[in-house]
Amino acid sequence: MAEARIRRGGTARLTRTTGPRGRTGPGRGKPGKRRSWFGRMLHALPVSDDTLQRMASWAIVGIVVIALGGIAMLMGVPATAGQKAAEVAASAGFEVQKVEVRGVERMDELPVYNIALGQVDRSMLSLDLPKVRDEMLKLGWVKDARISRRLPDTLVVDIVERDPVAVWQHDGQLHLIDVQGVVLQSVSTDAMPDLPLVVGPDANRQTAGLNKLMENAPALKPMLAGATWVGNRRWDLRFQSGETLSLPEGDRASATALVNFARMDGVNRLLGRGIVKFDMRDPDRFVLRLPQNQVNDKAAASAEAEPQGEEG
Repeated sequence: MAEARIRRGGTARLTRTTGPRGRTGPGRGKPGKRRSWFGRMLHALPVSDDTLQRMASWAIVGIVVIALGGIAMLMGVPATAGQKAAEVAASAGFEVQKVEVRGVERMDELPVYNIALGQVDRSMLSLDLPKVRDEMLKLGWVKDARISRRLPDTLVVDIVERDPVAVWQHDGQLHLIDVQGVVLQSVSTDAMPDLPLVVGPDANRQTAGLNKLMENAPALKPMLAGATWVGNRRWDLRFQSGETLSLPEGDRASATALVNFARMDGVNRLLGRGIVKFDMRDPDRFVLRLPQNQVNDKAAASAEAEPQGEEG
C-alpha cells in the first residue's frame, strides 16, 4: 500500500511499502546495498532532496547548453543553438512562471507588472534583462530598476521610486514632479498633495534651483506655498500667508535678497500683516505694496493732516 511521508527538507514524498505478507518486510529479503561514498556525501549535505534535484537538473541543462554551444560554434549557427538551449531549459522547468515586484510604495504597480508579465512563459535563459530594465526606466516614477532571475522560475523586479517635491501648473494642467522636474503623474485639483506649486513654462526644470535657493532661508521654506518662474529668468515666491516676494535675476542676487528678507521678517514680522507684495528686484530699493483699501485710508488721512489756508 502507498503512504505519504515527510522526508528531509519538508517535502512530501509518495513511498510504497508492503504488508506483512510482502517479501520486503522488515527482516526479510536481501539486505540493501551499502551506499557509496558519493551517496553518503550527498546524504550528509544540509539541503533537501528537491534542492538536490533542481541542482542536478540545472547541471544537466548547463551541460546541454555547453554542448549545443560547441556544436553551434563548429557549424556557425549560434542563434539556433541558443534557441535550442532555451527550449531545453524551459522543458526542464526553468521558465518564468512568477513575477515579484519590490520597492513600489507610491506609484501604480500595474505598469510595472504589465512589462514584467510580458516575460512569463519565457525560458530563463532567453530573458533580456537589460531590455526589461530599459522598459521600466521609461515609467515616470521609476528612478532606477534592477531586474534579476531567481531560479528556477521567478523574475524579480526591484524598483527605486522618485520622490515628489512639487506640483507643476502649466497650460491649465497639474503634474506631480520630482526635484529634477521629471513628470511623475497628473493630479487633480481635488487631490492636491501638500507640496509647493510651481507655475510657468519650464518651471518644472527649475525646481532644483528653487530648492537650492530656499536652503538659504530655512525659516521661510516651510512657509512657501508656491513660486512662479517669470520670464524664464527669476522667481516670484508666494507664501502661505498670502504675500508675494519678487526676487531679482541671478542665483547670487536672488539668494542675497532672500536672506535679507528673511532677516527683516525675523525682526519685524513682515509676513502675515496684510501686505500684498514685497519687491526686491532693485537691490537699492525695498518696495511694499499695500491692499487698495489701506492705500485709500492712508491717502485720506494724509489729506486731513494738511494745513488749511485762511479765508479772506
